[in-house]
Amino acid sequence: MHSTIRVALIGDFNERQKAHIAIPRSLAAASDDAVEYVWVATDSVGRGDSLAEFQGIWCVPGMPYRDADGAIRAIRHARVTRTPFLGTSAGFQYALVEFARNALGLAEADHQKSNPKCGIPLISPLDRAMAGARGRVRFMDGTILRKAYGAKESVEEYHCSFGLNPKYQRLLEGSQFWVAGVDDQHDIRAFELDGHPFFVATLFQPEMRVNEGTPSPLVNAFVHACAKHRVGVTRVAS
Repeated sequence: MHSTIRVALIGDFNERQKAHIAIPRSLAAASDDAVEYVWVATDSVGRGDSLAEFQGIWCVPGMPYRDADGAIRAIRHARVTRTPFLGTSAGFQYALVEFARNALGLAEADHQKSNPKCGIPLISPLDRAMAGARGRVRFMDGTILRKAYGAKESVEEYHCSFGLNPKYQRLLEGSQFWVAGVDDQHDIRAFELDGHPFFVATLFQPEMRVNEGTPSPLVNAFVHACAKHRVGVTRVAS
């Protein structure tokens, strides 16, 4: 059994994608290099069985994915097996799609960029693109985000032009879905799943803080959850 924390990075690695360079550095900063990360391409996820060897799953930025369904299967694996999950930017978008489809039965929910004619355009263009923009996020009381940051709000960096279509927000609420962070216009910028040890998805990219020499409180919390999950799995196995 591996002694280090193993995290699957779900996405199609691109050295030109700034987040793909920042994420390994962010994990290292949060763990004193105790995290072993493995890139898992979206078209190699399969049924998700191979993800059982990881203590954490991070669905990373980078649209379009080569295999969106592969990313969705990885997210479902994390949700169903209660494996710590972090989704940022595109990971946030597809975590919403996965939850809508597989937890709520909204089979036609999809991303409008990859499927413009979908029946339920759950992910649609933002009113204004946020490529390289920074904005304030207000954290809801009782959320993992609020606890991780130890503050009511934070200024975070975005690199996206799509987000949750507010028209469908009410379809998500009332179950496990928990709004965790909103911007100044009260648009959802982060959500969590109630009852899951650690399932957090953000439209903003906390990993980018590492470029300023500032550790991300959210990445720190994710690594801590992964370590806790590893200990729990080890005890069960023994």
